[in-house]
Amino acid sequence: MTTLTDRYVWAAARTLPETQRADFDRELRERIGDATDALVEAGSSPVDAERSALTELGDPAALAAQYVDRPLQLIGPRYYLMWWRLLKVLYSIVLPIGAAGVLLGQLLSGADIGEAIGSTVTTAISIAVNLGFWTTLVFAVLERTTAGAGQPGIAAVWTLDMLPALPEPAKTSRLGELIGSLVFLGIFAAAIVWQQFGVVFHDGVREPIPLLEPALWSFWLPYFLALIALEILFAIALYAWGWNWWLALANLVLNVAFTVPALWLFLTGQLISDEALAAMQWPWGSSGPVIVAIIVVVVIGAATWDVIDGGIKAWRATRARRAASIA
Repeated sequence: MTTLTDRYVWAAARTLPETQRADFDRELRERIGDATDALVEAGSSPVDAERSALTELGDPAALAAQYVDRPLQLIGPRYYLMWWRLLKVLYSIVLPIGAAGVLLGQLLSGADIGEAIGSTVTTAISIAVNLGFWTTLVFAVLERTTAGAGQPGIAAVWTLDMLPALPEPAKTSRLGELIGSLVFLGIFAAAIVWQQFGVVFHDGVREPIPLLEPALWSFWLPYFLALIALEILFAIALYAWGWNWWLALANLVLNVAFTVPALWLFLTGQLISDEALAAMQWPWGSSGPVIVAIIVVVVIGAATWDVIDGGIKAWRATRARRAASIA
């Protein structure tokens, strides 16, 4: 069980440099303990005393800024934290959605990959500048606007209900796995699209040669892109819930759905375009069958290990949850 003090100290310490967190954690806990003890001696219950002590300390981010003598100024200290928190939310939600929408629109309109990326970057910069400018302008106006008599204005009054929950240790460790998965899957999806329009091979005259057979765009390449989208959803679910038998089963289905058709297309000569094979001067003599066999073994081995590893992690996670519930 965590206490309000644990949550408060974590919320304050996370904004400090790593080298200062241990000392700050110790000093802050001592300060909270002394204030709580004083209130208990004055007749308050331990729970009410803790809440009163933390409320008196105020916003943990502001307290941490005072500890390291970091002024919260840009538009002014009155609205600084509210402005900063809102700006981070806008940049983490509006900016990626806007950039993704522009990229998708460019690709659907038939623009080449270079033009699509250029338009996306330009638009993303424009969105970032406008979000920062207009949000800051609004808060600058509010900073200079006087509230009516008896009215506090819109300045957010910090309360204990605003304390974030402590991150689960397991979930914290899963964050790195989520980021790695999203980056890999994003690059994989982009590579499938880029190879069609970018220069993987060149015929020496003017036309780029795609690596994958262009006819696959009628079904199989969109199918694989859809599977990548499902893999992204799977990675997010894994981060949110951790391994369980349902996710282990989903992992098995996704591996089979990807590996079986990919190997079938590869072994039947439908995956790689003839032009690309010619540019690679395939087959490479007597080593051709050996290379094909190695590719097949590696793909099947990687998929099999991923399924087994998922099952082991689901079993361990289930056993750990059962032990925790018994305890």
